[in-house]
Amino acid sequence: MSPWFRQHRFALGGALSTVRKGPGSFLFNVLVVAFALMLPFAGITLLDNVRPLSEQLSVDPEISLFMKQEATREEANALAPQIRRIVASGGRANIGFVPREQALASLKEKSGLSDVLDTLGDNPLPDSYVMKLEGFARGGAADQVDTMVEQLRALPGVDTVQVDSAWVKRLAALLNILRLALLLLAVTLGIVVIAVVFNTIRLQVLTQKEEIAVSKLLGATDNFIHRPFYYTGALLGLCAGAVALGAVTLALSPLNRAIAEFARLYASEFQLAPLGGLEIAGLLAISAGLGLIGAMLSVQRHLARVR
Repeated sequence: MSPWFRQHRFALGGALSTVRKGPGSFLFNVLVVAFALMLPFAGITLLDNVRPLSEQLSVDPEISLFMKQEATREEANALAPQIRRIVASGGRANIGFVPREQALASLKEKSGLSDVLDTLGDNPLPDSYVMKLEGFARGGAADQVDTMVEQLRALPGVDTVQVDSAWVKRLAALLNILRLALLLLAVTLGIVVIAVVFNTIRLQVLTQKEEIAVSKLLGATDNFIHRPFYYTGALLGLCAGAVALGAVTLALSPLNRAIAEFARLYASEFQLAPLGGLEIAGLLAISAGLGLIGAMLSVQRHLARVR
């Protein structure tokens, strides 16, 4: 075995020995750090479940173009090539022409006000085009739809253009706000984790002050003395991350029961799923990294005073 592996194995053994000497204190610190990590881990789990759902939503905005009342049928038909050209620039679309007579007949059928509408005499409804866009499965496509709407409004004889993609932009904006809030929360609680580990290592340094001084007199290098504390901080962060992830996973079961009752009202079977193996490994690495950073800061600050 190479000296490098031997030294790190010895340092890891020293860290585990420290944990065995004070398991209660180590467990308490693990719980404190785990509580700080639970909230961002829960938020990451929620966003990980909502993200594919938002991408799979059937956006397919529908644009309704209404001609001016005085526009003739020939003028309305003449716009068809221009409408197809504008809509085709954004992707595929189903374009349908709705004559004013068909619109009036549909209104009579759906509203049940046939007699009232007959008293109006002339047909008050204009000719219109209905365009159902395809391939707009993400909220970011809403800006492209707005551009198309502005071009359609500029066509001659067009009175009004309506589009139902506003909710898509709201959904995308809401998810961006949640991501930003989660990032700020994670940074804040990450600092809390570093502070807890910093203080834990500081207490260990003070407890082992005489042992460290003797080791230096016997010729131990700074790296040799520092490594066990580094491993202790990393173990603390790793164990806390595992506890936090376990708590979040256990909380999904009762939460999913409540979500299932709500989802049934919308004929949905949406459920929150735990994070995948790659995401769990990444969060555990981040937790261990935060513990290592806290330990390094504490060691660099306090061991320099030990002579």
